[in-house]
Amino acid sequence: MNTEHTVIIGAGMAGLLTAAVIGATGRSVTVLEQDQWQEHGAPVPRGGVPQGRQPHVLLHRGLSAIEELLPGLRGQLVAAGGVPLDTGDLAWLGERGWAPFGTPALELVSATRPLVEHLVRRRVAELPGVELRGGTRVRGLSRGATTTGGGWLVKCFDAPPVRADLVVDAAGRSSRLPDWLPQLGIEAPTTTVVDAGFGYAGRVYAAPPDHLGRVAGIVMLPVPGAPAGGVALPVEDGRWMVAAVGAGDHRPPRDPAGFNAFLNRLRDPALADFTRSAGPIGDITVHRRTNNVRRRYDRLTHWPDGLLVVGDALCAFNPVYGQGITVAATQALLLRQALAADVRPGWERRLVRRLHRAADLPWAIATGEDLRHTGGRPASGLDALFGRWSGAVDRLAAHGNLRAQHALDRVYHLVGSPAGLLHPALLAAAVRGRLLGLPTPVPRPPLTIGSAQRDQTDTERHPA
Repeated sequence: MNTEHTVIIGAGMAGLLTAAVIGATGRSVTVLEQDQWQEHGAPVPRGGVPQGRQPHVLLHRGLSAIEELLPGLRGQLVAAGGVPLDTGDLAWLGERGWAPFGTPALELVSATRPLVEHLVRRRVAELPGVELRGGTRVRGLSRGATTTGGGWLVKCFDAPPVRADLVVDAAGRSSRLPDWLPQLGIEAPTTTVVDAGFGYAGRVYAAPPDHLGRVAGIVMLPVPGAPAGGVALPVEDGRWMVAAVGAGDHRPPRDPAGFNAFLNRLRDPALADFTRSAGPIGDITVHRRTNNVRRRYDRLTHWPDGLLVVGDALCAFNPVYGQGITVAATQALLLRQALAADVRPGWERRLVRRLHRAADLPWAIATGEDLRHTGGRPASGLDALFGRWSGAVDRLAAHGNLRAQHALDRVYHLVGSPAGLLHPALLAAAVRGRLLGLPTPVPRPPLTIGSAQRDQTDTERHPA
């Protein structure tokens, strides 16, 4: 396999993890990124990651995959202030009620996106043969084979072109590869877009990680019929990130008064209580580019040697489901397997197909949920049937069935197959529930500080 030099377009998480895989083999790697970054001082959001100022949930599968790619990163993340938490300790309000609380589940480390990227970028930059070039904008590709080597020529604005044997497009949603391929005589991919019109408004608050007592964080999902929700998660430096989320006409505003009013209208007062009991830091930021976009490179008749596409450039998801980094990490593991194999000509095309398959489940989850908000139909009758069954399992969980909750958690965090939702014990529980009725719903988690703050606020508004 001739991959003497690799050029990666984009230094987001997909590009960095790809560089980690290829750099670990001793191959020469150049990562081109249009943003500049600072390696010293506090991590800050990059312009190329507009959602970087919003809360991020690194799913359990993503955390374990990144740890496999960069051993010890979890410890570095915690040492830098990332907050370890158990998903069983989250106050999670879904469509059918509160999820069971207080039973061990899957681990997360909650941190800001800039901190995660900063630590990953620092590890990647330490690899021999890896060069990170900030402030470099790519304007196109051309065939560049010469007697000096290099099957591709990566053309840049205001910089000399870079030769490469392997080019990896990790440019995210802004990828220009669909425009570049026809210029090379290759058809552009068909693109599928599912957009529920979600919008985010986020703000940082000052509070200790144990501000909610036993509750590690709050998640209120937007659901059909109540398309507004939000999240509050602790991050480094004694801060919490709070986001309001809504679809269509229910998207949250940027101004503080409107933001607070939005939280006050949610199905439960937990997030509004939290923001009243913590100190806001800085302005409210918004993000509204949340559509799901899938470019079907796997279906092209011809695929050029020496070209790969990863991450959001291949398949981008509504960020509300927290899947993007996890899928990028699992794709990096697939690339590592391919590089370790006895690769034959055409390996890139076969790998692109595998990378697409890695996106199948998260795509089904994200688009299936978003279509419920838009009134659209699932891709097939089987998808609709499975969606109804998933709802039945969710109902069991909301009535205290821990097996149902654990099965849902494993699918959501991409560590288990949807087949786990078809366990005979769950089928039997659903039948019993239909015949005899379900147990009482799961009670509201012990959000003691929020409740105390609400009682204080009510007293101030209505003194005796």
